[in-house]
Amino acid sequence: MEAVGTVTSSPTDGSRTLARTVDQASTGAHEAIDKVSDAARPVVDRINSGAHHAVDQFASAAGQAADTLGVTDEQLKNAQVRAMEQCRGYVRDHPVASLGIAVAAGFLLSQLVSWRSR
Repeated sequence: MEAVGTVTSSPTDGSRTLARTVDQASTGAHEAIDKVSDAARPVVDRINSGAHHAVDQFASAAGQAADTLGVTDEQLKNAQVRAMEQCRGYVRDHPVASLGIAVAAGFLLSQLVSWRSR
């Protein structure tokens, strides 16, 4: 019997069609990725720039704080040395008054500590 009007497709035709469909889908996906990437690039650049700017500001502030603390640290050490010298001089010149002040301070401190522990 003779087949009239039937088209037979070979397995290679189906493979070619499938391969062509996969290639088209792949190309479409690549184009979509490129479009999204191009659209996102300005946003990413702004975020990147903002992050770098924030880090620069933080580093600058930290450097200024470190410089200020370095000066303040030196000033505090000098003030501590001066205060200790003045206290030693006062204790040497007024030993009885110094003892009375120490006893009174100890009493007040013990009262404060016992009041807080109640």
